[in-house]
Parts: sequence; C-alpha cells; structure tokens
Amino acid sequence: VQLQASGGGLVQAGGSLRLSCAASGRSGSRYVTGWFRQAPGKEREFVAGISRSGTTTKYADFVKGRFTVSRDNAKNTVYVQMSSLKPEDTAVYYCAVDTTYIEYVVRDAVSYDYWGQGTLVTVSS
Repeated sequence: VQLQASGGGLVQAGGSLRLSCAASGRSGSRYVTGWFRQAPGKEREFVAGISRSGTTTKYADFVKGRFTVSRDNAKNTVYVQMSSLKPEDTAVYYCAVDTTYIEYVVRDAVSYDYWGQGTLVTVSS
C-alpha cells in the first residue's frame, strides 16, 4: 500500500482544513486507516481513525467535536476535516493503514504497517 497525504497548509486559528490520504497499490480501502500527528519535539500521537466500512470512527480527546474523519472507498481516499483549528494543532499529519484489522480502530501507531509521507499543518494565532 502506498499512501499520499495532502491538504496541509497555513491557516489562522479558528480556521479549517481538509486533509486527504490517497491509497494506491494493494488497496488501502480494505483496511482501517488512521491519522496521526507529530509536533516538533513531541512524540507522534493518534488523531483519528476509521474502519473499512466507515461505520466505526475513533478520535483523540483533543480533537473531538472539531475533526471529522471519513472515507470514500471508491476513490481509495480517507479524509479528515479539521475545524476550529488551534495553534497547538500545528504538526506534521500522517495517514497510515492497519492491515491487521478491518473494523477495529487501534490508537497505537505500532499497529499500523504503512505510512504516508506526512503533510504539514501550521495554525497561526
């Protein structure tokens, strides 16, 4: 599975961005997809995840109510709509696929086998 994350950029606090994660190769739409982020000097952390069918989603507490993860399996693409962005959301955002599970979303990055290259989100105050 090859993953391409896109949609990052510079946005003011309170603004919105939509990140996309396009999968190619061994179909990424078969598996759970997660979004993670890593800020400078910090460890990578789970942001959100979605099952193959899209019926199961999980979010980190710090994004609940602000971020929405979704997928379009016909396009092999997973999205995360980010709203009410805060300066502390500034990070490189990565998408990843967990080929172990189909419907169970794991928060631990260790479970994810394939990773995209990351897209930078910068939120100015």
